[in-house]
Amino acid sequence: MATLLFCPVTFNLAEVTRMIEVAKAAEPRHRAVFMGYENDFAGLIADAGFEYRACEPSMSAAERAQALKFDQGRTFRSPFTDALVSARVDVERALIRETGAAAVVIGTNTTSMISARAEDVPLFYAVPFALTRPQVEQTERLGLVRGSGRLARAADRVATALLRWAYNHAPLAPRAFGRVAKANGVAPLKTVVSLLEADHNLLTVMTWELKGYRLPDSYQRVGPIFAHLDAPLPPIVTELAARDAPLVYLGLGSSASRELVLAAAGQLATLAVNVVAPVRHYLHDDDVLAPNIHVTDLLPAHRLGGLVDVAVLHGGQGTVQTACAAGIPFVGMGLQPEQVWNVDQCVAQGNALALSPKQAGTEALADAVRRLLSDDGFGAAAGRVQAAYANEDGAAASVAAIESVLAADSDRRSANPTD
Repeated sequence: MATLLFCPVTFNLAEVTRMIEVAKAAEPRHRAVFMGYENDFAGLIADAGFEYRACEPSMSAAERAQALKFDQGRTFRSPFTDALVSARVDVERALIRETGAAAVVIGTNTTSMISARAEDVPLFYAVPFALTRPQVEQTERLGLVRGSGRLARAADRVATALLRWAYNHAPLAPRAFGRVAKANGVAPLKTVVSLLEADHNLLTVMTWELKGYRLPDSYQRVGPIFAHLDAPLPPIVTELAARDAPLVYLGLGSSASRELVLAAAGQLATLAVNVVAPVRHYLHDDDVLAPNIHVTDLLPAHRLGGLVDVAVLHGGQGTVQTACAAGIPFVGMGLQPEQVWNVDQCVAQGNALALSPKQAGTEALADAVRRLLSDDGFGAAAGRVQAAYANEDGAAASVAAIESVLAADSDRRSANPTD
């Protein structure tokens, strides 16, 4: 048995739930210990029955928003100062030693790029393919400029080339990472991609997302990993599903905004549908939505198959994969390049329609929902995608990959006891 130290960014719902799924797959063969700095979704870890270490220093709300933008490739500015990076690396190194961790598994906890390597512990990153080094290096157009016209395509190629150079080659990583890495005996982290690439990168995608791409040795596909919250569906879901009106699921994860919720809800209010919307964490107490919009807390969306007719999503990988596995066609409104990629992959499979976030408050959203409800082809495609997902277990494949590396590392150390 080995101790696996999980380090998700605990204000990112998808990362927390992805790590929980891997930890579930690792038990009972291994001990799972979680750590995090913010409290937003840390409660889900305890609810799942795992040991959680609340650590400091945490970030302010403004710093979290900046870190999320940096992670999503929407800015090259970050909130990571020398003091913050140094303190977190110290905390993580101490926790690795205390727990005897044999491996560190992260979401996008960038300080782990230093702490795990300083402690000579293999670092695993369960990550979507979009905005990884091979995807940025090998994709002609990343969708940074939307549109199908010649001018838009040309502009997107130029924007992609600029991002590619900046992402993979320019010394744009916050200088704190270089200085703190050097102080801890680790090679300095200088580029953006150096902050987003672990020793072993586990791609949480379907095979069709990698078609035409070559993966470096440090990358491998494990398959989809998404939340399976251990909770019953709220009674309102089954009540609404039993009614004659179609049921729409509005799922916007943790990286959307109150403005997007209100815009989308306003359009869905114009339709002869009912809507279940786990978006309470975005709303103010005085927000009033239409009677057909039923707001809930987070719910076990993987149980919605056969109950929900159509989904409206922000494009985060967790929400997209949940809809795919449940056989639900959806409208996706990617908020940044990774989410646009997630949606576009499903558009290509035929189970989704893509809109821009700016269209959430326009008739385009209502029209897209009507189209999904009236065209049986989307449901048929969603069924085909669901069948493909049934053969995938990204969490178990991640554990197998970790165990393979640990076994090879153990063999190496046995053969070279002085290492």
